[in-house]
Amino acid sequence: MSLTQPRGNGDSTTVRPVTVQSLLEMKRAGRPITAITAYDFPTARLVDQAGIDLVLVGDSVGMAVLGYDTTLPVTMEEMLHHTRAVVRGIRHAFPVADMPFGSYQVSSEEAIRNATRFLKEAGAHAVKLEGGSLRAPLVKRMTDAEIPVVAHIGLTPQSVHRMSGYQVQGRSGEAIDGLCADAIALEAAGAVAIVLEGVPREVAAEITRRAGVPTIGIGAGPDCDGQILVFHDLFNLTFSPPAKFVRRYADGAAFFGEALERYRDDVIARSFPSDKESYHLPKGVLEKLALTEPRADAEPREAVEPGANRRSQMDLERFAEIYSELERV
Repeated sequence: MSLTQPRGNGDSTTVRPVTVQSLLEMKRAGRPITAITAYDFPTARLVDQAGIDLVLVGDSVGMAVLGYDTTLPVTMEEMLHHTRAVVRGIRHAFPVADMPFGSYQVSSEEAIRNATRFLKEAGAHAVKLEGGSLRAPLVKRMTDAEIPVVAHIGLTPQSVHRMSGYQVQGRSGEAIDGLCADAIALEAAGAVAIVLEGVPREVAAEITRRAGVPTIGIGAGPDCDGQILVFHDLFNLTFSPPAKFVRRYADGAAFFGEALERYRDDVIARSFPSDKESYHLPKGVLEKLALTEPRADAEPREAVEPGANRRSQMDLERFAEIYSELERV
């Protein structure tokens, strides 16, 4: 591995972390909240250094990173693993962990126990769970247990089978009333923010106007207090067509693909590693071992068949013997 150098935190200045209170202050000041998902240390570092306010370790890790078809198979242990990695990479952003399917539906006691693990073991500052008014009593119990909760209504991916797919929600009068009631109940129960996913812009704007806590939109129009997207959607790393609400800011698939092809070609052509990218024995050791020092300007040698031009077993044993003697000196 090349990761041999001590790693700093990337910023020698004092960084003021985002908190529940500062998110609320952003809403009151009309300052848009920026949010994005992250699933590992390097991504979290990039996101944090870009000044993003909120980082969600989403159960979307199942589809974006682990190769699942839905978020449903994601486990508590997988979420804890990824949350730990992300938290290590951030200094500024507010870290939120998704509670995976099955981790909060069985009982309030089990839900609180699992949510506690995200704060205690993984370092999250809040958990996110899906569902409307039905979840309000659980949100209240978690809040009473000192666990900040981000609610999630509208298109809730863990309900994909009940919803018969990923369908926009809140398109009828009854459905709109239901979403507004959900938001009111969740806020009253103590939710510190509400994610609105896959709802018409006008509905999200009305919920945002009524809510006393920040709303974070994803496929909910520009009138929410903040916006969130999946990291891999931004960079074309999903290997699937984007949803309507996704804006791709760079082509990561092309960038990484081209770099990987260049690396492959350099290895095959024996132009990597070069002499400058290689370690060398001291001249005294070279002389004692009677080895030939490679010329820095030497042309890359032709590819050879496996096993060709190998040193004999006797030479190898002699080499090891001399090297051991030198180490003892």
